[in-house]
Amino acid sequence: MSEVKIFVPAPDRLPPSNTLGPIAWVRENLFGSIISSIATLLFFYLFFSYVPPFLEWALIKANWTGTDRSVCEANTAGACWTFINVRLEQILFGLYFASKPEELWRPTLIFVLFFALLLPLLFERTPGKKWLSIILLGVFPVVFYFIVYGGSFGIPQSNTTQWGGFLLTFALAFVGILLALPIGILLALGRRSEMPVIRSICVIYIEFWRGTPLITILFMASVMLPLFFPAGVEFDKVVRAMIGITMFQSAYTAEAVRGGLAAIPKGQAEAAMALGLGYWRRTVFITLPQALKISIPSIVNTFIALFKDTSLVSIIGLLDLLNMAQTAARSVEWKGYDIEGYLFAGFIYWAFCYGMSRYSQNLEQKLDTDRRN
Repeated sequence: MSEVKIFVPAPDRLPPSNTLGPIAWVRENLFGSIISSIATLLFFYLFFSYVPPFLEWALIKANWTGTDRSVCEANTAGACWTFINVRLEQILFGLYFASKPEELWRPTLIFVLFFALLLPLLFERTPGKKWLSIILLGVFPVVFYFIVYGGSFGIPQSNTTQWGGFLLTFALAFVGILLALPIGILLALGRRSEMPVIRSICVIYIEFWRGTPLITILFMASVMLPLFFPAGVEFDKVVRAMIGITMFQSAYTAEAVRGGLAAIPKGQAEAAMALGLGYWRRTVFITLPQALKISIPSIVNTFIALFKDTSLVSIIGLLDLLNMAQTAARSVEWKGYDIEGYLFAGFIYWAFCYGMSRYSQNLEQKLDTDRRN
């Protein structure tokens, strides 16, 4: 009888040591080719040439305390953040609230309320997100009006011509985004409408406002728009800026949504029609949700551009975050500290734009059900 042989496989051999570990990763990703090696060396050269001196100037040797420029003049080797500390209320809230310390609670309360409503929405497992969204988008603007503008419930009415800083930037961007999104959706649907009149009106509206620079729109809203109203009828300058920004932004939002609608296969709408669904039901429940999901990157990109473009309101005499920082740095007391003002304003712009970008990416991944296994 023949002997039975049992095959026992040899143990797996370890991969070569030069293909694993951090050294292998560096070799493959940073020095994988001549061009990659040159780019890596150039990056490290620029990084160590500029970043450490900047951090030393901005953080290590910076001036953080004091109440006047004498502290910064005594130490010129570092940044003068004392300037930001002293003029913080002016840069954030504008001249009106900065000149009335007893009224600072109003914009402070608004921003605390805004972040208290916004931050829970960033977490997926937050209960009651639907109601938080309704409060943020529906109730918060009303509270903002009564608290910041005032004139009711014993709150003094503020002078909007002296609004400025981040408060003005926030108000213009928030109102522009809040109003432009629904208007843009309606314009996108109207541009794809089968009714020639509605389609033509939407096309003319979108193409006109897309082809007009925002600076021109702001100038028209501030200077020319009052000429079309009857005598004695006046609109606040901030309100006119909000109207111009909303009309401009709605055109770009409409094109972003239209791109999403065009990406939806016609078969889905035809299947809905076969089931007996009318136009509005199949639009609201089938095509529009998918189009908005596809359009998230484009829509958020227009929102980020709008947030930064609010600095153009300086053309009509309004001092937003950037221009208020410039004004504070050019005062007699703090002349010469423009860099600190630009850095502070730039950091706020970056923080909000980066936050919108990251949230849109997370929302896109969450809604990207088509690619899930």
